[in-house]
Amino acid sequence: FSHPPYFLLVGIPGLEKEQFWIAFPFCIMYAIAVLGNVTLLLIIKTEPSLHEPMYLFLAMLAFTDLVLSTSMLPKMLGIFWLGSGEIGFLSCLAQLFFIHTFSSVESGVLMAMALDRYMAICCPLRHSSILSVPAVVALGSLVLVRGVLLVSPFCFLLHRLPFCQHHVISHSYCEHMAVVKLACGDTRVSVMYGLFAAFIVTGSDVILISVSYTMILRVVMRLSSREAQLKSFSTCTSHICVILAFYVPALFTFLTHRFGQSIPPHVHIMVANLYLLVPPMLNPIVYGVRNKKLWDRVV
Repeated sequence: FSHPPYFLLVGIPGLEKEQFWIAFPFCIMYAIAVLGNVTLLLIIKTEPSLHEPMYLFLAMLAFTDLVLSTSMLPKMLGIFWLGSGEIGFLSCLAQLFFIHTFSSVESGVLMAMALDRYMAICCPLRHSSILSVPAVVALGSLVLVRGVLLVSPFCFLLHRLPFCQHHVISHSYCEHMAVVKLACGDTRVSVMYGLFAAFIVTGSDVILISVSYTMILRVVMRLSSREAQLKSFSTCTSHICVILAFYVPALFTFLTHRFGQSIPPHVHIMVANLYLLVPPMLNPIVYGVRNKKLWDRVV
C-alpha cells in the first residue's frame, strides 16, 4: 500500500500567520486543564471519603481529559510556534487512535455520571447497593473497551488505503475524516464505519443521558418543597454544563466534516481544537467550585 512517510499538518487553514499568537491562549487553557485535573485526581485518591461513585466517575473524567488534551496540544504548539507540522504516518494513526478512543470514553463517562445522578435522585435507597465501587470500576472498564474496539478499525482501514503521496492535512491534528479525505482509493467503507461508530457512541450515550434527565425532572417536579427542588436541580447543573460543553462542539465538528462545506475551514478547525481543550479545562473548574466536598479540600 502506498503510504506517505509523513503527513504535514497545516494547523488552522487561513490563519497561518495568526497561529503563533493563537497558541498562547491554547497553552494557558492546557496548563489550567493539567493543573485542575491532576489536582482532582490527587484529592480523590488521597481522601477516602471521596471514594464514592460520583467522585470515582469524576476521576475517570479527569484522567480522560488529561489524555485527550495531551494527545493533541504538544504537537499543535510545535506547529504554531516552530512550524513543525510533519508527523509520521504511524504517529498520525496513533494520535488519531488516542483522540477518538478517549473522546468515546469521555462520552461514556458522562453517560455513566448521568446514570449516577438518576440513581441518586430517583432511587436513593438503592443507589449505594447498585453502584458499588466494583460496579463503577466495571462500568468504567466497559466504556474504555468500547472505545478501543470501536476506534481500532479506523486505524486498520486507513492503513489499508493508498494515499498517492497526498500528505497535507488541513487540520491541527490527525482527525479521522481529515485523513480519510487524503486517500485516493475507495473510502466508502471508512466513511460509513465512521458514521456507524459515531452513531453507536454519541447516539446511544445522548439517548441514555436524555432519558436519565427526563426521569430526574419528573421526580424533582413532584417534590412538594421548593427548596428540595432547587437542591436536586443544583446537583445536576454542573453535569449539564459539562455535557453541553462536550457535545455541542463535538456534533458541530462531526457534521461540518460531512455536510458543512459552506462553513469556513478556519472556523471548523478552531472549534475542533477548542472541543479538545475547553471541556478538559472547564470540568475541574465546574466540579471543583460547585462541589463543596472537593472545594473544601482545595482551599
